[in-house]
Amino acid sequence: MTFAITGDTEADHLLNTDGTALLIGMLLDQQVPMEWAFRGPKTLAERLGHLDATRIAAMSEDEVVEVCAAKPAIHRFPKAMGRRIHALCVHLAEHYGGDGAAIWSDDPDAATLYRRISALPGFGEEKSMIFLALLAKRFGIRPEGWEEYAGPFADDQPRSAADVDGPETLARVREWKRMQKAAGRTKRD
Repeated sequence: MTFAITGDTEADHLLNTDGTALLIGMLLDQQVPMEWAFRGPKTLAERLGHLDATRIAAMSEDEVVEVCAAKPAIHRFPKAMGRRIHALCVHLAEHYGGDGAAIWSDDPDAATLYRRISALPGFGEEKSMIFLALLAKRFGIRPEGWEEYAGPFADDQPRSAADVDGPETLARVREWKRMQKAAGRTKRD
């Protein structure tokens, strides 16, 4: 297991073996602690009995929101994130046969991989760069030129989820972010 972020072996295993879980975790990684965000896919799978993007896409948006908002909520903003999860699953169902890993499993070049990631609902420029770096650093998916598309997240500075492989690196990322914030800088600086 190269991506250990949640402190929960089962949740981390799911992230390491299920592309849809990894994408949902990355989607949830904002305005909550990283380990909470990336534990979200396991919580969702437990509540639904599966993590099949095609089946989630077939649900109504309101049904997905209800599942995400059930106590304890899957995210600090469960309604907004429920809508985003639904939109992500619809995209995966329509473009990748419901398989999140299909985005990268056919060995696309760096430009294509970045374009596919950035086309995902809820994945803006920074999240796309971080996810590309996560694939490269934690999963060995490194098409030539990936560093250009991952930007500052390609370096060795522990600045994002892409740099986490356990509690020690999670603590280093968290400390670096704290220092950046205190200095008035962002993750990209």
